[in-house]
Amino acid sequence: MEKLSGLSHLFMTIFLHNFSTFMVIPAITDVTMSALCPGRDECSLAIYLTGFQQAADNVPESRRASTFGILSGIASSAFVCGNLSTRFLSTSSTFQVSASVAIAALVYMRLFLQDSIIDEQLSTPILTYKGNGKGKGKANAACCAHEIPSKNVQVFKSAPSLEDMLCLLKSSVTLSQAAVVAFFYSLAEVGLHASLMYYLKAQFHFSKDQFADLMVISGIAGTVSQLVIMPILTPAIGEARLLAVGLFFNCVHVFLYSIAWTFWVPYVASMFSLLFVFSQPCMRSIVSKQVGSCEQGKAQGCISGISSFANVISPLVFSPLTALFLSERAPFPFPGFSIMCVGFASLIAFIQSLMMRTAPPIANQKVVNSNYVDA
Repeated sequence: MEKLSGLSHLFMTIFLHNFSTFMVIPAITDVTMSALCPGRDECSLAIYLTGFQQAADNVPESRRASTFGILSGIASSAFVCGNLSTRFLSTSSTFQVSASVAIAALVYMRLFLQDSIIDEQLSTPILTYKGNGKGKGKANAACCAHEIPSKNVQVFKSAPSLEDMLCLLKSSVTLSQAAVVAFFYSLAEVGLHASLMYYLKAQFHFSKDQFADLMVISGIAGTVSQLVIMPILTPAIGEARLLAVGLFFNCVHVFLYSIAWTFWVPYVASMFSLLFVFSQPCMRSIVSKQVGSCEQGKAQGCISGISSFANVISPLVFSPLTALFLSERAPFPFPGFSIMCVGFASLIAFIQSLMMRTAPPIANQKVVNSNYVDA
């Protein structure tokens, strides 16, 4: 653990940021519903309106999966603390405390968190890599040769263009597969968050306190899993298999929500967080091992951009679907149909993860005169 001491300020920043973010989530549904549809448990208008880089730079490849897991575990512990605090705060004070903690996170980051240090010995550009021993590395070197970093030139002075991102994804089959997984995983994750609480409120009359209890259970299970179980399993079965395991149980837990027949079923489903939390850190670790340290920001940013695009699309798809099937105009009586559709998006991510074949880490390769050469 002493090797992770250099990330302590990053961990604290992540904790404070996530604490401030997650503590308002249980209250959002009640606030929106009371403002738009007071006294009701179903409100279509309310549903419509709801619509990891530095760790890779500072940690050796062999420890990245565990480190990403610890980073996610810190976020999960903030998730637990934030939701626990919601149980003891009024709705109005919840937002005030959240804003104060968010400001504290910003101040702490500004004072203590330093930018990551690029290892000058790992300056291999991702856009020159696709070596298979048959000359394809040269073709990819020509794709974006201007991206080759230099000790005298600041890397990525400006934001990479869309063309750069496409070139990066085409440079590695593993990255392309990870991008597909990231898109459908994020599509499902945001779709579930956008729909679940309104679904539970309409079906079982859940309120702020029940939402907080649900999230605390999920958060505790996820924290224990990422901080204790994941560092043990990763060396034993590898990130690719652990990613598939996480996505499989993510499908199970979403489908279980969709067919919940009584109030205690969502509590059981939330406990699957013990297993599905592997997905995000494993995916990030797989991506990080395909690039050198000077390319971590670009690769992780590309995956984050794809996830963000899915985050925009997801509410546009699932919020209207949720509103329709919770209303009296539903085509057929299945209130959890939108949640089941979220499960199908997660299932696509799982199937893609089964086809993923992780390539050797690029840090074990080097580029000489823009040509791919085995180290």
